[in-house]
Amino acid sequence: MRKTSVGDMVTRRSYGEDIVFYVRRILDADPPIAQLIGVNVRLAADSPLDDLIVLDYRMKPASPSAVKAIIAQIMLQRTKPVPRIDARPEAAKTDYVAIPGRVLHVDGEEHYLNQCLALYSNLNVPVIGLHIPEPEQPVKIRSVLEKYNPDILVITGHDGLLRKNSNRDFLINYRSSQYFVETVKQARLHDSNRDGLVIIAGACQSHFESLIEAGANFASAPERVMIHCYDPVFVAEKIAYTPFTQVVNLPELFYATISGKDGVGGVETRGKLRQGFPRIKSWLPVKSYEKQH
Repeated sequence: MRKTSVGDMVTRRSYGEDIVFYVRRILDADPPIAQLIGVNVRLAADSPLDDLIVLDYRMKPASPSAVKAIIAQIMLQRTKPVPRIDARPEAAKTDYVAIPGRVLHVDGEEHYLNQCLALYSNLNVPVIGLHIPEPEQPVKIRSVLEKYNPDILVITGHDGLLRKNSNRDFLINYRSSQYFVETVKQARLHDSNRDGLVIIAGACQSHFESLIEAGANFASAPERVMIHCYDPVFVAEKIAYTPFTQVVNLPELFYATISGKDGVGGVETRGKLRQGFPRIKSWLPVKSYEKQH
């Protein structure tokens, strides 16, 4: 059997090989422990090396059929007329420009951040991406909000119950939920209006109730399930492209994610799309898919 190395794709025998991880680092312990990051789900875990099965490929596609289906659904939805424009004369409609909401995506895992920025680009959602480890997010969030002043804030990374049979009611039993909760609270000191700054928070198995109570509009995970690394992006896209005159359709939003309503929940929230007039080239939305350090 080949020796496990950093960067390997692995599964865990003790969990029935249910999730594919990559090895982030190997700790010099007795016995040696691998720190694992989910490839497609926002989960971090620790595992003894002798519990790992090394896979014979370096990267697993991120559920391509499910992702493609959701993207196709999103693009179809955008072809539907916007009510406020549709009532205007046909000649005038072409003079309007759609300006979607701007996203600040704060991610505790750079691997996920890079994947998400590529998806934002495919979906034409303007975004700034920041890699900030979860413990640092509460300290840094207000300064980055003041710098970028987004319409939508995504706070994510990796999370999960620290032990298989932990009591899910207590924040202390989660890897990162307490950091996400405090980050949401700090963000609400910047803007307390849920229709001003829209906040999407959490990762795999995160403490949903605490995140909503702290001020998030949307959060994971109501049933403490794994969420796909793209789920926060799909929620952000829906907010960015829903007109500000409308409340986002909650069931429609959650069923447009990979993990569904078990993985993502939230409260009524207005969209961020605005129409500009007239349509001049210099006013077209700047497509920004930047990663800041």
